[in-house]
Amino acid sequence: MTNPAQPQQANPQTATSMEILTPEQLAERLQVKRSWVYEQTRYRAEVRNADPLPFIKLGLYLRFDWKDVLAWLERQKHSRN
Repeated sequence: MTNPAQPQQANPQTATSMEILTPEQLAERLQVKRSWVYEQTRYRAEVRNADPLPFIKLGLYLRFDWKDVLAWLERQKHSRN
């Protein structure tokens, strides 16, 4: 039985590693302007693209899980064929 007063240690073998990026970091990796990244996350982005860029909203901050972005890029590549 665990003691609720003690913080639980994450098990490195079961913990999922997420690489979280800022809009600036994502723009650099994709070699696009930062404004393009923001445009892809705007409220009506799904009107222009049925599969908008996946993002995480943390209060006022936008963040991106690199694994989700890679999966999104793969879907974009296949949807253009």
